[in-house]
Amino acid sequence: MIRVLVVARSSVVRAGLESVVRSSSSLELAGALDWSRVGSAEFPADVVLLDAGDLESNRLPGLMEEFSTPIVLLAEPSDAALISSALRNGVRGVISRESTPEEIESGIQAVNAGLIVVSAGSLPDLLPESRTVTEALAEPLSDRELEVLNLIAEGLSNKLIAQGLGISEHTVKTHVTAILTKLGAATRTEAVSQAIRRGLVML
Repeated sequence: MIRVLVVARSSVVRAGLESVVRSSSSLELAGALDWSRVGSAEFPADVVLLDAGDLESNRLPGLMEEFSTPIVLLAEPSDAALISSALRNGVRGVISRESTPEEIESGIQAVNAGLIVVSAGSLPDLLPESRTVTEALAEPLSDRELEVLNLIAEGLSNKLIAQGLGISEHTVKTHVTAILTKLGAATRTEAVSQAIRRGLVML
């Protein structure tokens, strides 16, 4: 179970997010806080689910210092300044405030697994050059490598990827090695981060 701390200024939004967490079989509600109470109480949590509300980008760094656990930020996809500030300051996940409960749960699971999550709707404003960057790869990823990369981004192991694609685990390892090489990444997590930045993976 992933312990989730819900933080939101609006009591209505907070109640809604609490409901999302409680209704999930993989999540457990560690607690819920208003922004004004951050720092006044401690909850053992694996991930913080933070609703941006009307949070200004210059206030984000101070708020983040209150948490030692990974943060999933719910923000408006069009608020590029806030999202850019969030990613620069270490927020691990940024998803739309209009996300479905399933999308919120997936974002929390991905961040808990060590991945970085950015809502697809935010990418055009954040990475207007993503198409150019993708084309700039010295050697583009093959269709199969892109399949494997997307499954890596979902947190699947080589064994599960092999089962899902109907190929051997050895073949998966070969694809993973090729992906890391082409993206210039040292680890799977770095490869996913590079892929998100380049617009190759949209979670």
